Amino acid sequence: MVDMHTDWDPSLITIDNDTVSDSWKVCIIDGVFQSENEYNGSLGARISSIFVIFFVSTFLTLFPLLAQRMPRLRIPLYVYLFARYFGVGVIVATAFIHLLDPAYDTLGGRTCVGRTGNWGLYSWVPAIILVSIFAVFLLDVFMQVIVERKFGVHHDHSAGNKEVETAIIRNQANTINNIDVENTSDSSIRKERELATTEHVMSEAEIEHAWRQEFGAFLLLEFGVIFHSVLIGLNLGAVGDEFKTLYIVLVFHQSFEGLGIGARLSAIPWPASKPTWIPWACCLSYGLVTPVSIAIGLGVRTTYMSESYNANIVQGILNAISSGLLIYNGLVELLARDFIFDHNRTKDLGKLVFNLSCVILGAGIMSLIGKWA
Repeated sequence: MVDMHTDWDPSLITIDNDTVSDSWKVCIIDGVFQSENEYNGSLGARISSIFVIFFVSTFLTLFPLLAQRMPRLRIPLYVYLFARYFGVGVIVATAFIHLLDPAYDTLGGRTCVGRTGNWGLYSWVPAIILVSIFAVFLLDVFMQVIVERKFGVHHDHSAGNKEVETAIIRNQANTINNIDVENTSDSSIRKERELATTEHVMSEAEIEHAWRQEFGAFLLLEFGVIFHSVLIGLNLGAVGDEFKTLYIVLVFHQSFEGLGIGARLSAIPWPASKPTWIPWACCLSYGLVTPVSIAIGLGVRTTYMSESYNANIVQGILNAISSGLLIYNGLVELLARDFIFDHNRTKDLGKLVFNLSCVILGAGIMSLIGKWA
């Protein structure tokens, strides 16, 4: 705990007062000792945020799945690719801007918590992140070993991506009503049809192998994002003067994050033997977690103190863990797999530039949002 002295009046403490410890001064400056409830009304707007964030974030989380699995929508391939790679940039920016930085703000060496007790004896934020990264790495390695020993096949990381894109092209070609694709004068449709029929089709064993590896990695990714969503939902329900700004920013924040979640989920090859409702349930769970957290924040709006000592510890630990999860997933499972280990990346330079631009755009916009949330 903080080394407090009951005789000290926070309003009378000055920086040059040598009788007061530096950690106590920092706690006063950070407002930890004087932390109080910030709720200031606007109950109707706070309640509306539950439904607005739920509908907007859920729809954008579902959008990549709809683009892939509902061919009647005839969503162009490049719209799907934009959503997917924009989402990659969002996930990477979330790891560093929205999780790593806030973890240092609450547990770092210059904070109230970071200067007191055992928290002041070690740099805990990078340690927690390091443990989180290695935990995911070891889990990933053991999952691959178990899956490969069981199925006896090695999955090409780029095969699943190509399978999804081919499926979208094939669906678009198959849903053109009353058109003889082979005889049509539309060369683009004919070209898409030829591409869809000549691309490599993964065997059921390869799909099962890819699903076990990639879906496990996805669950860790969603787990990290959900941790983050719980914290921002609680804060939105109980925050004070910043509510109006935070409300608007979080609508975009959760929407872009949801787009990233849905895009990664849609890229996972799905075995015919697995329930088809699972991807939809994953999207719905992401869409629900922030509204539910906002509702909880409203329930404790008159007692919750987001700047208190214990709240800083909880937020710092959860942000550090989530940051480690998303750093590994963002850099290894997303960027490295899609751009470094994909042997097809150089075959279409225009497509490569487009995908990279989407990643940079997603990271840039999410980083900008970090100024307010």
